[in-house]
Amino acid sequence: MKASGWAIPAAVVAGVAGVAARDLRQRKHALLRNFPVLGHARYLLEAIGPELRQYVVAGNDEERPFSRDQRRWIYASSKLENNYFGFGTDNDVEHTEGYTIIKHRTFGDTAPPSHTHAGEETPLPSAKVLGAARGRPAAFRPESLVNISAMSFGSLSHTAIEALNRGAALAGCLHNTGEGGLSPYHRNGGELVLQIGTGYFGCRDSRGRFDLQRLKDVVAGAPVRAIEVKLSQGAKPGLGGLLPGAKVTAEIAEIRGIEQGKDCVSPSRHAEFSDVDSLLDWIELIAAETGLPVGIKAAVGVMDFWEDLVAQMGSTGRGVDFVTVDGGEGGTGAAPMIFSDSVSLPFRFGFPRVYAAFARAGLADDVTFVGSGKLGLPDNAVVALALGCDMVNVGREAMLSIGCIQAQKCHTDTCPTGVATQNRWLAHGLDPALKSVRYANYVKTLRRDLLKVSETCGVVHPGLIDAGDIEILFAQRETLSLRELVGYEPGWGGVSEGDRAAITAFMAGAPSGGSRPESPTATG
Repeated sequence: MKASGWAIPAAVVAGVAGVAARDLRQRKHALLRNFPVLGHARYLLEAIGPELRQYVVAGNDEERPFSRDQRRWIYASSKLENNYFGFGTDNDVEHTEGYTIIKHRTFGDTAPPSHTHAGEETPLPSAKVLGAARGRPAAFRPESLVNISAMSFGSLSHTAIEALNRGAALAGCLHNTGEGGLSPYHRNGGELVLQIGTGYFGCRDSRGRFDLQRLKDVVAGAPVRAIEVKLSQGAKPGLGGLLPGAKVTAEIAEIRGIEQGKDCVSPSRHAEFSDVDSLLDWIELIAAETGLPVGIKAAVGVMDFWEDLVAQMGSTGRGVDFVTVDGGEGGTGAAPMIFSDSVSLPFRFGFPRVYAAFARAGLADDVTFVGSGKLGLPDNAVVALALGCDMVNVGREAMLSIGCIQAQKCHTDTCPTGVATQNRWLAHGLDPALKSVRYANYVKTLRRDLLKVSETCGVVHPGLIDAGDIEILFAQRETLSLRELVGYEPGWGGVSEGDRAAITAFMAGAPSGGSRPESPTATG
């Protein structure tokens, strides 16, 4: 008994001695040679630093990309829990540069209902009919102004894609496939926007060239409502993507039309066009062959491209049906730090420049504008809509709603919640049936809040909120309306009179608040 009682401590001492000996002999880490054993504590703290800051150190509004308050709102909304906040804001309103304030109206034509869940089941479609201006045969009015941003099967797990698609069906959203092709997990009831990237995955021949017939076959066999040509994205503008060979399973290889187990590299440029003129020819070809609305997605850098696009749309009659502007804040795509941090304009700077180019040419009413880049929070979405967005796409917020904990391990294939991984063991922890409901709840709650805010601003639909309804504070020095800040002319950021009338009539059945009956003295 005595001998066995000493066995465990002896083993521990031997193990520590072995680690110390190894540390002293190795030459790779100076810290460990100088401080054997103890030096490992530093690497442990570095490894769990994000988790420590997330749950112990950081304040409610300090973390990035999503603060604790923002994550709490998304989590609570997805579970239909109480997502109200008490005791006032803990944001530093007085001293924050560029703080956003939405200005309410004391007396308006609308009154938001006070009940917590009022408006969650109210349809909130786009104020514009997608593809109508160019006469596309399959033009349609999107049922939801909040939709799922482009995230490929490959970057996300099969269970995450299935959960999002099922959730899109429940919430009436569009689900963008991302550039990785249309998988079986995208076929769970949600309507789709098929994205075509530089690799032409899912619509390419055996040599990797774009195959129009294969594209038509894919569109014919799935509920694809529109096609998006990806020129660039906010996470890595100007760069192609890379799916490491370890993540290229037999299933992904089949869907993308690539070799299993080999790195899947997306080129940085398209092969089918090389300038705006050839881009428009290609878009019109796809639209003519499929009948679907066709648009582009891009981050914003030098404005030459956009100015040329607008000029040729105005002079040639060719054009895009929608434009998705992605903010340079980054997103679900992993990228070199320099690209995530410093390449392409953030959404609030980039989008107004693009919109203004179309507005000056008188083309803004002919295009549906989609915003992307951390717009799945009510205040950010309101600003995007006031700037002229007709719809917003949500990516990371959608991931949070189905279980993401912001571990920031998307690029390592070790996502602990099974959202951004191809590890089958990790992915199996995500239940698509349960998480689909969570996503739908989140979207319905976001739309509810947007509807309530729009009614507070005196309009029946958030797409009708004006840039003049937003004020930007600059740390107790001055305030500017959003219109002044971005240099919009009167009428910019809104919709045509016809679209306004149509969406106002559509929203006539939305829940409304109001007041008690007037007193006898008031009526007498």
